[in-house]
Amino acid sequence: MVGPARPQFVLFGSSIVQQSYDVGGWGAILADLYCRKADIILRGYSGWNSRRALEVLHQVFPKDAVVQPSLVIVYFGGNDAMRPHPSGLGTHVPLLEYVENMKKIANHIKSLSKKTQLIFLTSPPVNEQLIDKFFGKSLNNQARTNKACHAYAEALVALGKELNIKVINLWAAIQQRDDWSTACLTDGIHFSNEGSRIVVREILKALKDSEWKPSLYWLSMPTEFPEDSPYYEVDSDGKTTRNFSNSISSWKIEWTNGIKSNL
Repeated sequence: MVGPARPQFVLFGSSIVQQSYDVGGWGAILADLYCRKADIILRGYSGWNSRRALEVLHQVFPKDAVVQPSLVIVYFGGNDAMRPHPSGLGTHVPLLEYVENMKKIANHIKSLSKKTQLIFLTSPPVNEQLIDKFFGKSLNNQARTNKACHAYAEALVALGKELNIKVINLWAAIQQRDDWSTACLTDGIHFSNEGSRIVVREILKALKDSEWKPSLYWLSMPTEFPEDSPYYEVDSDGKTTRNFSNSISSWKIEWTNGIKSNL
């Protein structure tokens, strides 16, 4: 491990998480925003459901780890919500079992340390016509429906209220755009850049509005190595140097709620 040790944010889930480091993906945006503040660690596993996640939960999040995460963002649900296959194989998990699985995941993560915070992401909506276009008959009768994703999303929101855990309802948030079905999804399931931006906005809002101590909102967290140095670029006065430690790049301005760029 390289040092100094920064707070760790772990993204844990299925392909929505695994693909989040794509160019313009929501994980990549978070990694950029939290540079010099926190390490964004990707633990995404395409095709997984909550059953598979439980099988390796203690390996991904060992209780005896020297460093425990400050934040874990968990997404499972879309694959669980797929129709059951006649063979009994496949990703489908009945709704009540899905809720129990997510409760077990929540309880384990919350037990890692007193500082570890948790956010659940619900299933986003899906564009069933786009799924058919991209995947054809490859999914056979296992294809997910928007109605099923809604049911699993609502169930996770209810669980969050029961356990006092933050839940971001992506099914509702994505559909605030009238053109969500084409603008926010690439293949009917996974996020486009526009969809990812909505995910980031919702995560940042949840972090900013939380009363967690210390705050995990990116503008509230300390910057690594913020002190002045004579080795920085010389300022226009010819006597001092310019410290860019807390500067905000121009491409980050949209995430600052009006704070001006320093670069």
